[in-house]
Amino acid sequence: MNINEKVYQSKKTNLFIILGGVFLTNAILAEIIGVKIFSGEQTIGLTPANWTFFNEYILDFNLTAGAVIWPVVFITTDIINEYFGKKGVRKISFITAGLIAYVFIVISLVTKLPPANFWLEVNQVDNQGNPFNIDYAFNTIFRQGLGIIIGSLVAFLIGQLLDVYIFQKLRRITGAKMIWLRATGSTLVSQFIDSFVVLGIAFYVFGNWSLQQIIAVGIINYVYKFSVAVVLTPVLYAGHGLIDRYLGKEIAERLTAEASGDQSFT
Repeated sequence: MNINEKVYQSKKTNLFIILGGVFLTNAILAEIIGVKIFSGEQTIGLTPANWTFFNEYILDFNLTAGAVIWPVVFITTDIINEYFGKKGVRKISFITAGLIAYVFIVISLVTKLPPANFWLEVNQVDNQGNPFNIDYAFNTIFRQGLGIIIGSLVAFLIGQLLDVYIFQKLRRITGAKMIWLRATGSTLVSQFIDSFVVLGIAFYVFGNWSLQQIIAVGIINYVYKFSVAVVLTPVLYAGHGLIDRYLGKEIAERLTAEASGDQSFT
C-alpha cells in the first residue's frame, strides 16, 4: 500500500492515546464509584425481584454503580484489540491495573489524614438536621477492603487477558467480518470468569460468604454484564465506522492486518 509512513504513525499513535484514555478513565472511575450499590429494578420503576437461590438466598438485581460504565471498557477493549492486537490490549491493561493500585494506595493514605476541625463543624448535620460525621462518611465511601482491591485487580487482569486471547482466536476464524461474533464471544467467556473471580477472592477467600452465595451473586452480575454487552453491539460498529473514517481505508486495513498478525503498537 502506498501510505505515507509519517501520517500512518501519527494517526496510529493518536488513536491509541484516545482509546487508551477512554479505557483508563472508565476502568478507574468504575473502581472508585463501585462502592455504591443500586437497585436495577427500582431504577426502571419495577419492584425488586426477590429471587431465591439454593432455597436460602433472596437476591434482587442489585448492582454496583461501576457496572453502569463498565460496558464502555468492554467496547474499548474490543476496539483496541481490533486495531492493536494482543500487545495493545495487554499494554493498556497492565498500565490500568498499575494505576488502579496507585489510586487505592493514595486513597488509603488520604483517609488516614486527621480531619480539620472546621471541616467537621461546618458539615456536622445533614440536610435534614441529623448528626453527620463527614470524615467517617468520606472514609467509608472511599476506603475498600483489601480483599475487594485484590479481587478486583486479579479479576480485571484475568478478564482482559482472556478476552484478548479469545477475540484473536475468533478473528483468525472470521477474518475481518463478523465483528459482533468476536466481541460477543470474547465477552461471553471473559466476563463469566471475571464475575466469579472478584467475588471469590473478595468474599470467599478474604470474607465469609459461602460458595452458594458466590454463585448466586455471580450469576446476577454476569447476566447484567453480558446482556449489556450484547445490547451495545451497535455502538461497537459505530465506533469502528468513526475510526475507519478517521484513519482512511488503507491505514485501517494495515492496522487491523498487523493486529491480527500480533504486530501491534509498541
